[in-house]
Amino acid sequence: MPQKYTIISWNVNGLRAVIRKDLFEPFLSKYQPDMLCLQETKAHRDQVEIDLPQYREYWNSAEKKGYSGTAIFTSQEPVNVTNDIPTSIYKGKNLIDDASRDASTEGRVVVAEYEKFYLATVYTPNAKDDLTRLPLRYHQWDVAFLKYMKHLEKKKPVVFCGDLNVAHREIDLARPKPNMGKKGFTDEERERFQDFIDAGFVDTYREKHGDVEGAYTWWSHWGKARENNVGWRIDYFLVSQSIKKNVKDAFILPEVVGSDHCPVGITLEI
Repeated sequence: MPQKYTIISWNVNGLRAVIRKDLFEPFLSKYQPDMLCLQETKAHRDQVEIDLPQYREYWNSAEKKGYSGTAIFTSQEPVNVTNDIPTSIYKGKNLIDDASRDASTEGRVVVAEYEKFYLATVYTPNAKDDLTRLPLRYHQWDVAFLKYMKHLEKKKPVVFCGDLNVAHREIDLARPKPNMGKKGFTDEERERFQDFIDAGFVDTYREKHGDVEGAYTWWSHWGKARENNVGWRIDYFLVSQSIKKNVKDAFILPEVVGSDHCPVGITLEI
């Protein structure tokens, strides 16, 4: 008998801040996700004051305090949980950029294995305003992450979600022309996102909603961007082609505040 799961992903831009604003537990109470994937937690578990008996928590925090970090909160116990991209995936290379910043120490990936699928949360490195991390994205990170997802897919279908730090197409940001070539909308980043699609992964929101406009997940703090919906869609759920039909809904929750990103989610029946 298929089970139905509500899976939500949210870049919280600092979980402690969202909790201090008393926005996190009301969000959980309202939407009641079966699995919640977080990015940019900016904390270790012992720094966070929450008590969520309904969830098992799996954290991957950055070595650098107050930076990056991912987590999965799940109401169903996984078969197995793995942090980071295994070094065997990118053997012969590394995830270090030209400024010696090592993405493998930044707590960017958690993978939970369930009976019928894998669930991965990812916080893709930002290319930076000066594009100093763009070579890392293009030559190392995105290539390794895709290879990892395809490796998992050999065993069972994959659902991966998170802040991929790229708007795929012009429709995915409010002002494409002035942002051409800037971080999050370079040809290189968009090409690497297209690699996921070409490899058979399905962008669930576009699959369900087509070319609907104004569907954004991140807004700048400047110039009333969120109030005026001048945003970017950089948070995604992608799934293996084999379970595309099992995705019953894909949604964005712009009404949820507390971060510069809003949550995104899917309903999966599998």
